[in-house]
Amino acid sequence: MSIRIHFTTPTVKELQARLRCAFAAGDRRLATRISCLLHLGQGQPVATVAATLGVAESTLYTWLHAFLERGLASLVYRRSPGRPAKLTGTQKDRLRALLAAGPEAAGYATGAWAAPLIQHLIEREFGVVFNVHYVTELLHNLGYSYQKARFVSDHLDEAGRTRWLAEWAAIAVAALARGARLLFGDEASFAQWGSLGYTWAPRGQQPLVKTTGRRKGYKVWGVVDWFSGWVFTKGHTGRFTAASYCAFLAEVLAQSDQPVILVQDGARYHTAQETQAWLAAHADRITAVQLPTYSPDYNPIEHVWRYVKEGTHCAYFATFEALVARVEERLGHLRTSADRVQELLGTPLDDCIGQPVPIAALLQAA
Repeated sequence: MSIRIHFTTPTVKELQARLRCAFAAGDRRLATRISCLLHLGQGQPVATVAATLGVAESTLYTWLHAFLERGLASLVYRRSPGRPAKLTGTQKDRLRALLAAGPEAAGYATGAWAAPLIQHLIEREFGVVFNVHYVTELLHNLGYSYQKARFVSDHLDEAGRTRWLAEWAAIAVAALARGARLLFGDEASFAQWGSLGYTWAPRGQQPLVKTTGRRKGYKVWGVVDWFSGWVFTKGHTGRFTAASYCAFLAEVLAQSDQPVILVQDGARYHTAQETQAWLAAHADRITAVQLPTYSPDYNPIEHVWRYVKEGTHCAYFATFEALVARVEERLGHLRTSADRVQELLGTPLDDCIGQPVPIAALLQAA
């Protein structure tokens, strides 16, 4: 049997609105049902719609008959009584393995796990349909949390990273023995056009953040003392260069008479000939140690930058001066609060950048 059906514009708009709500709620069954109706309303044959959405033709006719008879009131699924069926221990282990392998390994064209996707995975693998909200609860019970991913370079020097974890404690011992500051250095840029981050908002209403579109940025050099939480920064509006880096290091040395062990990454202005010549000329005061390549996760000053950027995410800066003021306000708080800095870094010499090494043991070794 072949049928053709046409819905009025108000009906289509209402179905589309309910479809968006179904997707937002993770109700895959209802979303499929509404999608079938919309496809039929566009004049597509029943057989085509059924094949496209993976629904039996008899089911599609049942849905259509119910909609023609009861309208929008038919688009409701009663919740099943009682608790959802539990996965067995073996099934939970299998689910963990599937999640660890990633969505692409499971046949999905995405790299991120979302609750509705896991809902579909559970139905496909175990034949159990869970409400998407229960899927979230299940994931929490399995030890998962909803997190923002971070990039890891595919150029990692794994051997160098392993050596660093084995040797960095000796660097700390050497700093203590010399009475030196153990400084981790880096630089950061803060853009006037703004940056986006997570924020709570009404469901279905994506937050909008105004932007000037101006591509001017505030550049900041910085160091943080791993032992004390002391922070020193220098902002400027020019480019990061070897000359400005050397000028910044000169200001760092001027802050005290202590020797300095400086841990830095391999940025070109850190390793340029001009920088190397400056370090050699001041070798009696400062010793540079290189981090493994592509290893920002081993540099604790990243926690400082993250704290500052929390104050600029989703914020509108009508003027460059407003941006600078916000950045300096956040940095100023850290410069006057070593305790807060140490909270950001973690307990001194814990596992923030590798294996834990108690400070008492380092003092004794020194």
